[in-house]
Amino acid sequence: MLKVTLSLSHGTTMACKLPCTAAYSSIAREITRGEPETVNSIISSLMVNLCYTGPVIEPVEKDKLAPTRQSVNRFSPASASKTSVIEPIKKTRIAEEVADRIRTLILNGTFSQGQPLPSERVLTEQFGVSRGSIRDALRMLETIGLIETQHGRGTFPRELTVDRLVAPLASMMTFQHELQDELMDVRRMFEPAVARVAAARATDEDFADLQRIIDAQQRKLKKGQSAIVDDTEFHAALARSTRNRVVVSLMATLNDLLVESRKLTLKQKGRPAKSIEGHEAVVAALRRRDAEAAARAMYTHIDQIADLQSHAAELADDSGRS
Repeated sequence: MLKVTLSLSHGTTMACKLPCTAAYSSIAREITRGEPETVNSIISSLMVNLCYTGPVIEPVEKDKLAPTRQSVNRFSPASASKTSVIEPIKKTRIAEEVADRIRTLILNGTFSQGQPLPSERVLTEQFGVSRGSIRDALRMLETIGLIETQHGRGTFPRELTVDRLVAPLASMMTFQHELQDELMDVRRMFEPAVARVAAARATDEDFADLQRIIDAQQRKLKKGQSAIVDDTEFHAALARSTRNRVVVSLMATLNDLLVESRKLTLKQKGRPAKSIEGHEAVVAALRRRDAEAAARAMYTHIDQIADLQSHAAELADDSGRS
């Protein structure tokens, strides 16, 4: 015989004795298969000397039930910060959790720019953690540029800018080539779609702006000058022609992340000329209002850049080994 204790809901248990053969074969097999009805049937046919050791479960009174589901209201920074963000923390990684909540309070405006954050003592009381955890959390936020400490005045939220948010990631990508490859994948997904939309929305003024940038690239190419700024500006101007502010912001982020890779590839022989050719193909499709051709031209342009970037990275690795 095998003594078996089964765990039920609400913390109750049930004890029974089963023949060993049945317990190890039929029940084990059916539990593995995950068939509850078969398992219950086997247990019912084999159980003897059944005893119940848990508490008595009484009917739930109506007034103890959870309230009926209500409609979800829009996020309210003031109420959310009071009820869900500033409260005792029960997680193991306390400093990270504190940093995340302070970040949320900054982003939703509870901790506004120009006003100092509450003192360490107040934050300690609000979050229910040690002062050391508060200091570690503030140090994390200061490292990523979200807050700054002003001597004699306190700790203040910093204005959020693309540069401040992108800088840590850009620094990391400089030394991790696989991330540069993945960034090119992002460009293949994003920028052809931008060109497709621009074909429908660009104005004559946008065309003139894009052509002006290409002309500037050509002049610098003839003089042997760097056209990194113009290369970046072309993609920014293309984003502006979509009349979508989110697209413009995303392109600005991409351009900031691409600074180092552009410096690396634009030094390669033939790269500036290929860049101009790619831009000209995109603009030609835009002028024809051919959305699909514009998208294909941009995809081809990025593919060429990716090949050059990969080649440049290989050369850099080879020179590093020698």
